[in-house]
Amino acid sequence: MGSGRWSTDVYSLREEMRKRSGKSAFDYSASTTSDPFGPRVHPTLNPRGVNIRESRDSDEHPESLAIAVFFDVTGSMLNIPVTLQKKLPELLGLLLRKGYVDHPQILFGAIGDATCDKVPLQVGQFESDNRMDEQLEHIVLEGGGGGQKTESYELAMYFMAEHTAIDCWEKRGHKGYLFLIGDEMAYPAVKRTYVKGLIDDDIESDIPISAMIARLRERYEVFYILPQSASHGGDREVLTFWRKLLGQNVLELENEAAVCETIALTIGIWEGRTDLEEGVDHLKDIGVTDATVLGSVSKALAKLPGSAVVASTGNGLGGLSPADSSGAPPPTIKRL
Repeated sequence: MGSGRWSTDVYSLREEMRKRSGKSAFDYSASTTSDPFGPRVHPTLNPRGVNIRESRDSDEHPESLAIAVFFDVTGSMLNIPVTLQKKLPELLGLLLRKGYVDHPQILFGAIGDATCDKVPLQVGQFESDNRMDEQLEHIVLEGGGGGQKTESYELAMYFMAEHTAIDCWEKRGHKGYLFLIGDEMAYPAVKRTYVKGLIDDDIESDIPISAMIARLRERYEVFYILPQSASHGGDREVLTFWRKLLGQNVLELENEAAVCETIALTIGIWEGRTDLEEGVDHLKDIGVTDATVLGSVSKALAKLPGSAVVASTGNGLGGLSPADSSGAPPPTIKRL
């Protein structure tokens, strides 16, 4: 997957057609969650039996960069996918028009709770064009969850580690990106029973979450975004859990409306293509005027390595060797 190019005109036309038909951007979710037999994962997002999701180079996209965005769709987080869908042009506009990424290929996925939800894992394809909007349209907003502070983030990590192939890493040693957006903790281990039931993989035993993340970080820069408006926004237990696993890559976001801008600027900074001050100016250039959005992005990324880059080789931070999981910048990047 990953052919074609994003068009804001096509996106706007689809939005207009939806309005005229009286359908929402998440019409599939509305129809399946109202089904008396319960919600069902859309066939294009069903992880069961999937061999691989690919981000590949092509003549059209000679240096693809894999970017995956998974969000919690339990009750406390349902506004996030709606915000993502509405602000896709801003995300793509920043990545492309400001030169943060030359050939992004974006996969969207959703996370629930495998202990109780009917649709606990949804995984799209890596796309470069408006098919990424279709991924969001097909996501089921189940609104479930188990009522505790844990959801099945670890299953999304397992899928990304074991069922993706990305040329940015395989050909160039350049890591892809994975953003997890939620407000709860992962379960302490990847359970073999859920892996079998949802993905149809046979693994010998449960995999501790720390081992799963170590495997994942060999090929991906992993970030966790916690919107403060969510039910567990600012929760110290949740923050401590993720910071032990991901350190500085845990981003607190005061305004959930800033999620697309935060993702785009994180990538731009990590790639060495911009710094935070310049990045905020870029947001203004594309029409972001809400001071709370601008402030939220600035605060969330203030401590991110590279936020104050003044000179760079242009190679960014994403090309670190698999052995370097610290996220520390290479010595060729100078900082204030």
